[in-house]
Amino acid sequence: MSIASAIQSVREKPSSEYLLHEPIEVGELPTPALVLNLPAFEKNLKKMAGFAEANGKAIRPHAKTHKCPLVAKKQTAEGAVGVCVAKVSEALCMALAGINSILITSPITTNLKAQVLNQVASYESEVLIVLDSEMGLSVLKKEIDSDRALGVVVDVDIEMGRTGTRELETILRIIEGVESDDRFIFRGVQHYSGHLMHIASYAERREKSLLMWDKVSELLHSLDSRKIKCEIVTGGGTGTYDIDVEVERLTDLQVGSYVFMDQEYRLIGGKRSEFFEDFDVSLTVACSTISQPRSGAITVDGGYKSFASETVEPVALDIPGSRFKFAGDEHGVLLLQKGEQEVELGTVHQFITPHCDPTVNLHDNYWVQREDGLIHSCWPITSRGCSW
Repeated sequence: MSIASAIQSVREKPSSEYLLHEPIEVGELPTPALVLNLPAFEKNLKKMAGFAEANGKAIRPHAKTHKCPLVAKKQTAEGAVGVCVAKVSEALCMALAGINSILITSPITTNLKAQVLNQVASYESEVLIVLDSEMGLSVLKKEIDSDRALGVVVDVDIEMGRTGTRELETILRIIEGVESDDRFIFRGVQHYSGHLMHIASYAERREKSLLMWDKVSELLHSLDSRKIKCEIVTGGGTGTYDIDVEVERLTDLQVGSYVFMDQEYRLIGGKRSEFFEDFDVSLTVACSTISQPRSGAITVDGGYKSFASETVEPVALDIPGSRFKFAGDEHGVLLLQKGEQEVELGTVHQFITPHCDPTVNLHDNYWVQREDGLIHSCWPITSRGCSW
């Protein structure tokens, strides 16, 4: 695919709300269907925004979770300073939609992606990028021709081992290379300990998270001693949001899943509760019953192509005690509690997603459910498939 055709494919993606001619019941949806409960979603937005503000922090939500400019606009309307994205193609979607500030949280190290970055930077959005190597900076120096300086955030890794560097000398060389080129401006650092987000024990999660931040703070003190200013210290996540705010130097939270919630997060411990109940489930997948192969079990029309799962299964909202088992790409089998023998075929059931981010990437639209329980509109998942 040429650079021009890649960019054009993103430009052609829908991004506007589609209003239905008449509201419909969830049971009338073409299943499997991704359902967004708007009241719960908006409650989550307000709760996180209020919490961050009360603790003197900004939020920079991760749009890789929802992949939807309409959601991003609601987040910025609630006070978010901008959004994060994982890929440059996602950044292009957000820039085309006019999102005010976009941080690309993964390093860009290929000529093709650097050329797309030029296109992203041609729009009015503030564009921030992360770097974790001099090699990455050298690629960008060969390709970037933006009229505006790109903000650079150095990715600091302590333990996760995915992207980032913990070496002070590497960080200093990156900053020196950035400051010697007026196409770039050093803005600060990023740190994310994703491997800690789902630790079941809140006390253990807090202890390990703050230990990581202590090590980041040591690096920041080293930069302070050299009079290098870090305007931005960004990171954290939904699983540690109320821990991250204890970090004095943190400026903004990169929370994502809080808008939807999923079963992986619901199973971890909360600060004051056995389970993580700080935010409401606003996202479900509606599936239809298509068969009852034996007593005590029903088959629904959602499998691996409708749910993404690494560790847990979907959970039926309206059939307590049931257990979902994947039965292939297109099907799931719901094991019912003893005594529940028959379920009417065609009945639609809603399931909490195992992991919301990759589940969203399996669907084209959010079917938006309003206060009356009816579906009134569709929001396109504009960045679906934007994995480059």
